[in-house]
Amino acid sequence: KLNDALGSVVARSLGEGKPVDALRRTFRSSDVVGIKVNTIAGRKMSPHPELVLVLAGWLQEAGVPARNILIWDRTDQELVKAGFTLNRSGSGVRIYGTNEDWDGTPREWGPNGSCFAKTLVSEITALINVGVLKDHELAGVAAGMKNWYGVIQNPNKCHENGCHRYVAHLAAYPLIRDKLRLTVIDGITAQCNAGPAYSPRWAWPWQGLLASTDPVALDTVAMKVIEDRRKEVGLPSLAGEKRAPKWLAEAG
Repeated sequence: KLNDALGSVVARSLGEGKPVDALRRTFRSSDVVGIKVNTIAGRKMSPHPELVLVLAGWLQEAGVPARNILIWDRTDQELVKAGFTLNRSGSGVRIYGTNEDWDGTPREWGPNGSCFAKTLVSEITALINVGVLKDHELAGVAAGMKNWYGVIQNPNKCHENGCHRYVAHLAAYPLIRDKLRLTVIDGITAQCNAGPAYSPRWAWPWQGLLASTDPVALDTVAMKVIEDRRKEVGLPSLAGEKRAPKWLAEAG
């Protein structure tokens, strides 16, 4: 059922009837596809590895060689804690972290400047963003676009004013925007408060997946799911806590 649900949202978001057909139309066999996951919160609030691997399998069926697919995040350690098995040098899909391997050229992107993950700069030609459906104590929502904080060396400099301006400008930077083909959000377990770390008190089984070629639309839907759940459990709105994601309107 999980694979069917993933296949459905991927296919529909890309305008095809089947996920492999959708990915074949979206990616070239010569692409190096980076699947950026978000594993900072550990296994209980990260994309399910089995879903990400199914996505990688469909890419291979669509003609992308296994070694041209990289599942990656900030560190090896975070990937392992989230349930991924590292594969840097063996055959098959590669899985590993940036591990401070930054490109040496700082790049200005709106309100900040950063060194980006070297693999994003020099190797990856196409991106799939796989995030989770959760609240963020500063940004309000950490579903899709906030995940790009994991490809720069100084995300600690990008959190003031509720991350306003930073999230939108980073997501719009050509290294990301020009390569992004699809965003998928794992909402099998979602969290409506106290993120980005896992909080069992505020997590619930939403049992859903989201996918879109429009990252702004997708984060807007994610915000609505979070706001609805907050109301349901008696929490104030994000605006009521002075952390409505102003960056989302700017991204639009």
